[in-house]
Amino acid sequence: MFCHVLLADEINRTTPRTQSALLQAMEEHQVTLDGTTHELPDPFFVIATQNPLEHHGTYPLPESQMDRFLMRISMGYPHREAERELIAAQDGERPLERMQAVITPELLAEARKSVENVRVDDALVDYLLRIIEATRQHPDLSLGASPRAGLALGRAARSAAFLAQREFVVPDDIKSYAAPVLAHRMIPTEPTADPAADRDQARAVLAELLEQIPVPV
Repeated sequence: MFCHVLLADEINRTTPRTQSALLQAMEEHQVTLDGTTHELPDPFFVIATQNPLEHHGTYPLPESQMDRFLMRISMGYPHREAERELIAAQDGERPLERMQAVITPELLAEARKSVENVRVDDALVDYLLRIIEATRQHPDLSLGASPRAGLALGRAARSAAFLAQREFVVPDDIKSYAAPVLAHRMIPTEPTADPAADRDQARAVLAELLEQIPVPV
């Protein structure tokens, strides 16, 4: 756990006890061992993968843990040329062994402070809240977006504006990150045995809401 980037590979293969142990680290950036609390380094990120096909020997993540992941994305397969480079790069020395750092923790901390200074107009805050509230009232959802989800969408929108070299958020920053940030936190009213189908339904609800809710000018 004492690292800057923690990769939890196939996290749904870990037991519920292991999954719950991650909650303190992800929320408080600290762990408790034998009654003693230890601070985790800063920055501290958790990146996790899930096995999307097999169900034997897997444990679904509880809502409380899903809510702590900023966003969920599907990588899919690489393009042909990217996969060609992936295969060709395995000749001789492994690529990971010659990887170089591209940023220092100090520069990353400075960038994070800059993101916090990105301006969000009051009208856009209201727009974001209307999206969050609409997920809680939609008949096809038994669980809508949480207050933590609203905070996460706001942070993601600020980050999008920062990467676009803007000092302010625009509606498209919110719309483009609504599904990656919110869909994995929502539960359909009639869930199926296929988690992928449930996620598609949540994304469909979000697409419907984004079409219905007026965008501030």
